[in-house]
Amino acid sequence: MALEANTTLNYPVDQVAAVFADEAFQRHVSELVGGKLESFTVDGDVAGAFRATVIRQVPTGRLPEIAKKFVGEYLNVTQVETWTAPDADGSRQADITVKVAGAPVDVAAVQRLAADGGTTRIELTGTVSSSVPFLGGKIAEAAEPMVGKALNLEATQAAAWLAGEIA
Repeated sequence: MALEANTTLNYPVDQVAAVFADEAFQRHVSELVGGKLESFTVDGDVAGAFRATVIRQVPTGRLPEIAKKFVGEYLNVTQVETWTAPDADGSRQADITVKVAGAPVDVAAVQRLAADGGTTRIELTGTVSSSVPFLGGKIAEAAEPMVGKALNLEATQAAAWLAGEIA
């Protein structure tokens, strides 16, 4: 299943990227959905190329009942973002992978932070897949809206964070 999301934040790319690499922000997003930030690491300098790894425990309350029987109340989700150094105009991009422990769902996406004057266009494209024979398409189809919403939530919360509406 295809993922696609776009939004614009009224902040420059360097500020948006710094928020995505902020542990307090990642904790906020995790708790906002009823989850818990298990661990967060950043390898490298956020001003250049870096890699962020976020491990969250997220509730399964919105999953179909049949899925909850297999995975329980919570899922452990590992999100790895490999960010490029900024381009000459400040734009940058991240290759994102999401693995869900105990569930046959994988996400591969590219998130681009495109500099547009003093604003940032966030462009996300990717796929949700499942390795389960015969049912993989249905599992990915059920997971895709939730994954898309989660990645979109992070972008909208970044705007509120930068505006000082959240601390």
